Amino acid sequence: MAFDLGSLLSPKNPPLIGLDISTTSVKLVELSEVGKNAIRLDRYAIEPLPKGAVVDGNIDNMDAVTEAVRRVWKKSGTRIKNVAMALPSAAVITKRIFLPAGQTDEALELQVESEASQYIPFALDEVSLDFQVLGEAASSPDDVEVLIAASRKEKVEDRVAAAEAAGLKPVVMDIESYASRSVVERVRKLMPNGGENLIVAVFNLGANTTTITVLLNGLSIYEREQAFGGNQLTQDIARAYGLTFDEAEAKKRSLDLAENYARDILQPFIESVAIEVTRALQFFFTSTPYGRVDHIMLGGGCAVIEGLADVVANRSQTPTSIVNPFKGMEFGESVKERELRTDAPSLLTCAGLAMRRFTG
Repeated sequence: MAFDLGSLLSPKNPPLIGLDISTTSVKLVELSEVGKNAIRLDRYAIEPLPKGAVVDGNIDNMDAVTEAVRRVWKKSGTRIKNVAMALPSAAVITKRIFLPAGQTDEALELQVESEASQYIPFALDEVSLDFQVLGEAASSPDDVEVLIAASRKEKVEDRVAAAEAAGLKPVVMDIESYASRSVVERVRKLMPNGGENLIVAVFNLGANTTTITVLLNGLSIYEREQAFGGNQLTQDIARAYGLTFDEAEAKKRSLDLAENYARDILQPFIESVAIEVTRALQFFFTSTPYGRVDHIMLGGGCAVIEGLADVVANRSQTPTSIVNPFKGMEFGESVKERELRTDAPSLLTCAGLAMRRFTG
């Protein structure tokens, strides 16, 4: 079949695994249901990517990415080859529109294509297009609210090609922020009173960008990306100690650094993260009707830096935690819980993709 964003928002329930291709690594997560409302993390794996293999969400070195996908699948020990993948939010145009209710699927599809052409700055034959009917429009019972999602075809095809060349079968193409959101929503419901009416700000700290999503009772009320991420710390290390970027990244991960590292490099970086978080919150307050955030969740590889959550909480005056996508789950025999504590925040998107196995 032709692979497009047709599975982006539509229900899919085959046995599948989450496969996340990010700037610095390829990640894989396999989840399964083990009883009523019980989920088990069966296995996961992370395989690093060489610098420049993925730039600004685009695959620039197909061979390196394909090989990393092949290695991460083998390392994980899974046998499932169906994968759910995701595009960076910046690569997808989404728009909510209102259309007359009661139309046939064919008529609705034609009208969506007609409407989409107004919002997409490319010819429709150059994009993968999908839509989902969200329900009756609140303002008009004669209309339905429809979410349109579109991306340049090559963005989709590159990720599909990397997975297929590694012997896997992409069956779902999601959006990274949507995948992360489903995990945060599950974690929110584990908070006191089910997290009811709490405004939760999620900061997913990537290598080059930080994605901010603010949620209220499962609905996204604000989304934004900031050009700031963990590579800033790597660059600071490289400059301070005269290392290449790759050498600095390796030393950052192994903590094989001089005694002055924590004071002179790590602490200023932590303060920079806290400043970026508070700046993003101010943007949220000034551009929306909301004047508060009740809880901050930190995800991404940087989230586990010791003391970061405390500094963010202190500067923002908001309770802050490190998001654990696997909170409340059972663990398979192959999962090493000590390693998982460090890796979990960076698996936010990948865990959300794996959940497509049973959330549709």
